[in-house]
Amino acid sequence: MEGSLDNLLWIAIAIVIAPLIANAIPRIKVPVVVVEIALGILIGPQVLGLAHENAFVKGLAELGLAFLFFLAGFEIDFARIKGQPLRLAGFGWLLSIAIAVGCAAVLYFSGLIVQVRYVAIALTTTAIGTLMPMLRDANETDTPFGSFILAAGAVGEFGPIVLAALLLSTENEQLFTLLLLMVFAAFVLSSIRLAQRWKPRPILQLAHQTMHSSAQLPMRLSVLILIALISVAVSLELEFLLGAFAAGVIVAQAVKDLSHEDIEPLRVKYEGISFGLLVPIFFVVSGMSFDLHALFSSMTSLLELPLFLALLLVVRGAPAWLLYRRTLPQAPDRTALAFLSATGLPLIVAITTLGLQQQQMRPETAAALVGAGMLSVFIFPLVGFAQRKRGAALELRAARLAEASD
Repeated sequence: MEGSLDNLLWIAIAIVIAPLIANAIPRIKVPVVVVEIALGILIGPQVLGLAHENAFVKGLAELGLAFLFFLAGFEIDFARIKGQPLRLAGFGWLLSIAIAVGCAAVLYFSGLIVQVRYVAIALTTTAIGTLMPMLRDANETDTPFGSFILAAGAVGEFGPIVLAALLLSTENEQLFTLLLLMVFAAFVLSSIRLAQRWKPRPILQLAHQTMHSSAQLPMRLSVLILIALISVAVSLELEFLLGAFAAGVIVAQAVKDLSHEDIEPLRVKYEGISFGLLVPIFFVVSGMSFDLHALFSSMTSLLELPLFLALLLVVRGAPAWLLYRRTLPQAPDRTALAFLSATGLPLIVAITTLGLQQQQMRPETAAALVGAGMLSVFIFPLVGFAQRKRGAALELRAARLAEASD
């Protein structure tokens, strides 16, 4: 227990220092998750050796990842992204799959990777859970552009989870896994319908009364739903992130008819427990477990990092340019959508971990993929939001010219 507390102490120190460092960097707004990962690498066993991953720390990190996906499901307003945003996101992700398979096949035949499926699926991910705080800080969640990136992110997180469940199992299990996915989907849809219709007044009143008391019934119910959905997913031998994402969707549907005054305190509490504690633990532990030695083991493995970073942009960015020309006529907006859609890390960590466990991925390939995901979280949002500001300025200038001509 003493060793676990020492590890947790260093992780807690990293969590506190991370926003201070991010805020102290001049001119560039560095995402705090980047600093958390860097500090995790620093305190981890491959640099200073101050903290080590054990069962206790790993459990907290997995809970943080679960809350990250729970928040992603909770924040996605399907009423706002249905129609054109969701349709374009779906077509864009299918195109991403085709591009990813082609790129991964080239890498396979060149001898750089040992399995196409793991790399291809990893390249099609979008870290919408990581992007959500950035979108909110940029006041983009309620804009038309925000609906497009939310739709792309929802498909870019949910789709790879389903593909991973189907394709990263053994050949004999795939048909059975598909059946289990259908069972899980039916269970989730039934739960959503129940959440929308079954709203007993006594429980609603008690939830409202305890929102700001020590009872905290809304939070307890939310955590119960999260753990229950994860348990169902794990019992069906599916990825636990599928259950976490579905739990967020179910809770969002349960509270969608409540007033803003009732929902906002709940969102604040979710973000407090997630981004105040559990999610930073996940990112710090991701840095601690990052295989730095494998990345620098050879020049080839080191060169794979920028290669995978470029492929992330190609796989997720090309559809934005091909499919959104009419919807987003301003080139800076399409560029912003391309870079933000290509931001990926949590699922890349999960997929590479699975690849290593099943001995279907080399350690250096996993390190390069995770390293590319880390850089994407740092570089792509900076470029994306800068381009979005440029696009907004062009729109404002065009509107003023139109007014002047009238």
